[in-house]
Amino acid sequence: MSFAVVVTFQIKPENLAEFMPLMVQNAATSLAIEPGCHQFDIATDPERPEEVFLYEVYADSGAFQAHLASAHFKTFDAAVAPMIAEKEIKTYAQVQS
Repeated sequence: MSFAVVVTFQIKPENLAEFMPLMVQNAATSLAIEPGCHQFDIATDPERPEEVFLYEVYADSGAFQAHLASAHFKTFDAAVAPMIAEKEIKTYAQVQS
């Protein structure tokens, strides 16, 4: 079984153009260098441009904790924190296919 994480961000409108490249880089780096990161999707909708939805799948909760402790995530998180109006995180202990 895998471990899923969903995150919904509300980005301050004036920061959207700056936020998205950082988000894309964080996702790509996570997939490239974290062996426990199996999927990292970024979704947006033109009808709600300030909303960014993430769907991440990790090998287990330990792999997600390793993601949160990684240097690249900490750098990303510090850079985008002032750009975020709201953030909701939900985790799911089992992903069944």
